[in-house]
Amino acid sequence: MASGRWCCTVCGYLHLGDALPDCCPVCGATPDLFEASAVLPAPVQSAPRSWRCMNCDYIHEGDAPPECCPVCGVGPDQFEPVSPPQQGVPLQATSGAIVVIGGGIAGLSAAEAARNSAPQASITLVCLEDDLPYYRLNLTRYLAGEISASDLPVHPQSWYAEMRITVLRGAEVCNINRAARKVSLKGHPDLSYDKLILAMGAHPSVPPIPGADRDNVVTLRTIRDAEAILAKCQAGIRCVVIGGGVLGLEAAAALARHRVQVTLMEGFDWLLPRQLNLAAGERLGAEVRALGINLICLARVKKLAGGDQVASVVLETGESFPADLVIISTGVRSNSYLARLAGLEVDSGVVVDQHLRSTDPDIYAAGDLAEHLGMVYGTWAPSQFQGTIAGMNAAGEAAIFAGIPRSNSLKVLGVDLFSIGLVHPDDASYQTYQAENGHYQQFVFRDSHLVGAILLGDTSIAPKVKKLIEGGVSCTELLAGANDAGRIHAGIAAMA
Repeated sequence: MASGRWCCTVCGYLHLGDALPDCCPVCGATPDLFEASAVLPAPVQSAPRSWRCMNCDYIHEGDAPPECCPVCGVGPDQFEPVSPPQQGVPLQATSGAIVVIGGGIAGLSAAEAARNSAPQASITLVCLEDDLPYYRLNLTRYLAGEISASDLPVHPQSWYAEMRITVLRGAEVCNINRAARKVSLKGHPDLSYDKLILAMGAHPSVPPIPGADRDNVVTLRTIRDAEAILAKCQAGIRCVVIGGGVLGLEAAAALARHRVQVTLMEGFDWLLPRQLNLAAGERLGAEVRALGINLICLARVKKLAGGDQVASVVLETGESFPADLVIISTGVRSNSYLARLAGLEVDSGVVVDQHLRSTDPDIYAAGDLAEHLGMVYGTWAPSQFQGTIAGMNAAGEAAIFAGIPRSNSLKVLGVDLFSIGLVHPDDASYQTYQAENGHYQQFVFRDSHLVGAILLGDTSIAPKVKKLIEGGVSCTELLAGANDAGRIHAGIAAMA
């Protein structure tokens, strides 16, 4: 029996074998992005030929890369080919019924992976929304007018027919009967299942702000939310966006393009405080203000004032900001109600094991709903990877999700951003190097090891930085020839 265990540092897939795979069957990562792992092994899995976006890791299937990435918008020159790995055989491919609840990327990926692994299975995808599964990440691009509504669906209707995946749209699940293995829906017959995958995602988390129930106070999560916001976006109206995370930033920028007077409120001292330090956050803040957006940091909202409709946002300081529209973008919470009702173990999300199996061996969970090793990732790429692995396993395979390294690779307001590891060193035992030379870089070392980094504007060395940190590689030689962040950046770029 082979003893090698290799974890994909991009998606968390675990590979067993004496040699590294030609590529990751889940996300298409190349062999250099695998590292040795002590986690229990899993067999090699199968995947079709595909192309990987080098900017956001989106996987495109086809004989050629797309003209533009549907997630981040880069051109075909930013895609790299992924050769299909050796075909694997499911441990016990199911020919029964697999039901997937949730039309987000986790649910769609689960249904697709289940079909690839179990050609004879009956697969049903239950979608709460009336629309076919779409790129939720592109809602802000839709708001900005960069794409049309027709560009949002991930696949056309014909694709589901070709894949023999039954899609129920506008279908609300009201109960999961584990004993009878049935799912009850409003307006549709009950569905029987042999394996069930929960991928219901999350809903916006709205703080208990007085006045949050007034008209024209909205959130942005669905196509219908985006359409409602667009209907109000007349030039000159005043909009306040509460929450300076990625969604809040991109929504504010999208509205500014419609000549809306936008005020963006962030409760922390600077933007994206988990990913950025003060210097990088202030640099990003300058990008925001350059778009004509009024940025208010350390904003503590006291209430949303007005009559039936919101009229202003009042801060704890007493300052008042006129508002014809308020968008609340303060995070999300898992849609765990049905799972709790069914008696599954739920904490912040549905608790799953390394196979993404819940406390019921016939029920899996993936995406924003799943809690793996105490973590709910809450972002697109992990949801896609988890959905794929959950679908493979529901179909009879035994793929393992080992977790994804804690790093952030984002594109915000057209600015590339990468952060990983410790970005807020708090004592003198760390060596910190920073530079602003058209782009911003910070490198944090301890005992000659790179332990954290921020790259804002130029993220070309991000894969090498990731390998240095996650591999615990000594950087003695690198530091010996470099005494500033610019030289460190150049030294890392020159590494093989």
